[in-house]
Amino acid sequence: MLKPDTPQNEKERQNELNSFSILDTISESDYDNLTAIASQICNTPISLISLIDNNRQWFKSHHGITATETSRELAFCAHAINRPQQIFMVNDARKDERFFDNPLVTGDPNVVFYAGFPLTTNDGFSLGTLCVIDHKPKSLTDDQIKTLKALSQQVMNLLYLRKNKIELEKTLSTLEEKNKTLEKFASITAHDLKSPLIGISSLTKLFSEKYASKIDKNGHKMLNVIGNASNKLSRLIDGLLKNSKSENLLKEKKTNLNLVALLNDLQTIFSYEKNLQLKLKSDLSEIHINREVLEQVLINLITNSIKYCDKKNVEIEIGIEQIDLYYKFYVQDNGPGIEFKHHEQIFKIFEVITLKDKFGISGNGIGLATVKKLISKSGGEIKIQSEIGKGARFLFTISK
Repeated sequence: MLKPDTPQNEKERQNELNSFSILDTISESDYDNLTAIASQICNTPISLISLIDNNRQWFKSHHGITATETSRELAFCAHAINRPQQIFMVNDARKDERFFDNPLVTGDPNVVFYAGFPLTTNDGFSLGTLCVIDHKPKSLTDDQIKTLKALSQQVMNLLYLRKNKIELEKTLSTLEEKNKTLEKFASITAHDLKSPLIGISSLTKLFSEKYASKIDKNGHKMLNVIGNASNKLSRLIDGLLKNSKSENLLKEKKTNLNLVALLNDLQTIFSYEKNLQLKLKSDLSEIHINREVLEQVLINLITNSIKYCDKKNVEIEIGIEQIDLYYKFYVQDNGPGIEFKHHEQIFKIFEVITLKDKFGISGNGIGLATVKKLISKSGGEIKIQSEIGKGARFLFTISK
């Protein structure tokens, strides 16, 4: 018996094999199906997906035998990996000086015929083989050889899919960890920034009131600028935090939401607006949905309608229906309306089309951007129907 040669690039080859994280994994039908097909096509009782480790050959799939591994020095496949991209075929191992006294030939599983096609990576490393084995001498036809090669390539496809999946999961895990760190950093930073901003705003107001008689008109104007700038920056920080934390809402599970209870909750939230008429129009009594996402979307849209309404009484109607795989919503107000040219712009973050709302507060263009983000991540879409003087209707869908 002749021991198989060790590939010159053995260290690199072994590292490549380890990168697939496949050794000693449980059996999988995708691999077992390929060995069953190989055995059927080549008319052999045994077919294996063999991977050559440091001191052993390990079988990811073993059709026709129960063994899961053998010593590397006895492995026919350890010879085959030295000939990448070429079939390694032994017609009668009993008459071959390399194998005639091999225990795998003289004993169980009585290997007489062997044909293996190397499992070769994109970088040219042979990890093992897809092989077929018989207990009697034989040969393969050209068509059988082509099929065995094609099946070996399918094995490599499965290995690469596995590798890519593992790498993707690691990347997602790393990104999730980074997102948590960024969210924590943003929260701490926002708190650290808001505290002095609140202090600046409060001190500015106090200074303006206490020393009103000693400050001239220009001085009061400058103090107002400082106070307004502090308040605007504080609102911007709040908006950015809500936008960044909106991803967490998407993780909440869907629940049955009673629509009457939803309306009551919204009316409670907006009870400060005495001239608000909030209505719900729907033939449904409840829906199965991510409540946190829906409430956040509705709160943002209703808040916007209130802030920019030019009427004494704010009238808002919420409509809900179900179509196929979606819930369909609309939020209609009686505000001033929005020009068609701004219909896309209003959903872009930091885009503002009105300098101040009816309370004299400047917007930051984050609210509607957050709404669109939540709806898109929930498998839906949002658009607006509006024209000047006729209010605005926001229509959106959310996947059931």
